[in-house]
Amino acid sequence: MDEMHYQLDLLTAMNQKLLGNDKMFRMICGTSSNAFLYYDYAADKFETLGCWEQYFPVRLESSSDLKKILEYIKEPYQQGVEATINCDRTGKETQTVECEMSGQKRWLEFEVTVTYDEQEKPSEKIIRIRDITKSKEQKDELQYLAYYDTLTGLFNRNYFVRLLSEWVRKAQTEMHCIDILFIKINNFRKINDSLGMIAGDELLQTFGLFLRDFQSEDVIVSHFNDDVYCMAIYNSYADRGTEYFYDQICQRLENSFRLTGNSEVFITVSCGVSRYPESAKNSLELINMAEIVLSHEKEFNKNSIQYFEAPMLTDFMENIRMEKQLKTAIDDHDFELYYQPQYDAVTREMRGVEALIRWRGSDGKFVSPAVFIPLAEKDGLIVQIGNWVMDEALRTLASWNQEFPNKLIMSINISAIQYKKADFVQNLLMLIEKYDIDPETVELEITETVLIDDQEAVVEKLNILKEYGIKISLDDFGTGYSSLSYLKGLPIDTLKIDKSFIDTVICDSSTRVITEAIVAMVKKLGCETVAEGVETIEQLKYLQAINCDNIQGFLLGKPMPAKEIEFLLQRNNGKAC
Repeated sequence: MDEMHYQLDLLTAMNQKLLGNDKMFRMICGTSSNAFLYYDYAADKFETLGCWEQYFPVRLESSSDLKKILEYIKEPYQQGVEATINCDRTGKETQTVECEMSGQKRWLEFEVTVTYDEQEKPSEKIIRIRDITKSKEQKDELQYLAYYDTLTGLFNRNYFVRLLSEWVRKAQTEMHCIDILFIKINNFRKINDSLGMIAGDELLQTFGLFLRDFQSEDVIVSHFNDDVYCMAIYNSYADRGTEYFYDQICQRLENSFRLTGNSEVFITVSCGVSRYPESAKNSLELINMAEIVLSHEKEFNKNSIQYFEAPMLTDFMENIRMEKQLKTAIDDHDFELYYQPQYDAVTREMRGVEALIRWRGSDGKFVSPAVFIPLAEKDGLIVQIGNWVMDEALRTLASWNQEFPNKLIMSINISAIQYKKADFVQNLLMLIEKYDIDPETVELEITETVLIDDQEAVVEKLNILKEYGIKISLDDFGTGYSSLSYLKGLPIDTLKIDKSFIDTVICDSSTRVITEAIVAMVKKLGCETVAEGVETIEQLKYLQAINCDNIQGFLLGKPMPAKEIEFLLQRNNGKAC
C-alpha cells in the first residue's frame, strides 16, 4: 500500500513538473514575436504557440488543415511554402523559405524542423514563423544602393560596369557589337550656381527619367557622376543605334525643362561614343575610350556627338605625359621668362615689356605655351605658374629700376582662373611692396574670358587694382567673346589689338575699317592702344597713320631673355633703331 502511495506521489510530482515546464515554455513562446506550430504525427494533431493569431487567424486541427495557411500567402510563393512545410515527404529534417503575405506588405520566414523515429518515420514537426519585413526592407534598400543611383533611380556606375562586363562576354560569343554613349550636360555648373543645388538636382533627375525610357533588354542607362550619364547599346543597328538615341535626345532638348518654382531651363549635351570591339576589348577600356572622346577638346565641339578614333588615344596619352612633366617642371622651377618689348609707334622709345613664360622640355626644346597653358588651366596648375610669373617678372623689374633710368611698364598675363582666386589682389600687392615697385609700372593683361562668369565681381576687383594705380590691359580684343559693352563697363587703361587684325590690315579693306574704328573709339575713351604682331614696315607706317599709340612685334623686337632687354636698355636707352 505504501509502495502504491509512493508511486502515486512520484507520478503526481512528475506531472506537476511537466505542467510547470509546459507553462514555462508557453510563457517563453508567448513573449516571442514568432509563431510556432507543433504537429504530432501519431495523433495527427496540431498545437499553436506564440503569436499565432497575429499571423494566421485560422484554427488547425489535423494535417488536412495545413493548406489553410496558403490562402494568406501571395500566389507566387504558395508552392514554395507548401513544399517547405511538407518537407518530411522528401525526408528532409529542416528547410527554410521566405514569402510575402497576400494583401499586405509583410514578409514571413518559415523554418521547419522534423524529427524521425528509429524506423526513420516522421514523429514530430515544428514550424517556426518569423516576421522578416524590416530586415527584408533593409536588405532591399542595401541592394538598391548597391545597384542604383539614389538621385536619378538609374543604374549606378558600379552596377553598370558589372552589366557591361557580362555584355562583353556575351558579345564575344555572339559576335555582336556594343556602343557606349557618354552624355554630358554642357555648362551644368552655371545652371547649378544660378538656380541652386536643389534645382540642379531636379534637372538631373528629370533628364535621368527621360533617359530611363530608353532602357530595355538591349539598352542600359547609368548616371555616372554629376552631369554625366552613360548608355550601353547591345547589337546597335539603324533604328536602335547610337545615332537614333542621339537624335531622340536632341529632339527632347529643343524644349525646356520646367522645374519647381516654375523656372524654365534649356540645356545642350555633348556625347562621346566608343564601340566594342573596335575601340576596346573590355568594359572598363570601353568606358575610358568614350570618356576620352568626350574630353577631346581639339576636334570636339559642344552640343555635338563625336566617335572614337585611334589618334584621340595618342593625343590623350601625350597629354597625360605632358601633365606629369608639367607638374615636375613646377616643382623643379624649370620655367623661364622672356620679355617682348613694346615701343611708342612714333618715337620708337621703349614703353615697356610683356612677360612671356617659356618652358624648356627634357629634350632641351621649348614647349609651346599654346600646348602647356591650356593643360595647366585644365588641371588648376595655372595658379602656381601664374604666381611664379608675377614674382619673377616683378623681381626682374625691380632690378632694372635700380640699374636703368627708364621707367618701364611690366605687362603680365593673368589667367581667368588665377584672377578669380580670392587672394589674388592681396598676393599682387604683397609682391609690389616686397620689391618696392611703383604700382603704375605694373600692367595686368586680362582677356574677355575673365568676364564671362561674373562681370560685376570682376569689375569690382579691377576697380580695387585701379585704386592702387595698377594698369589694366584688355588683351586679344576683337576675338572670341568681344563686345563693345565690355569697353563701356571696364576700368581699362590699355587695349591690345589682336595680331589677327594686323596680319591682314594692309591687304583687306574690311580689316582696316574695323582697326581704324577700334583705335578711334579707344582714343575717345582715353585709353592707350597696343598693336600686336607688327612684322613689316608697311604695317608700322599704317598704324602710325591711324594714331595707334604703341606697337609690339617681330619688326622691332622678338621675345628675349632679360639679359638681352638689359642690353637694349644700355644701348641708346632702349630706343628702337
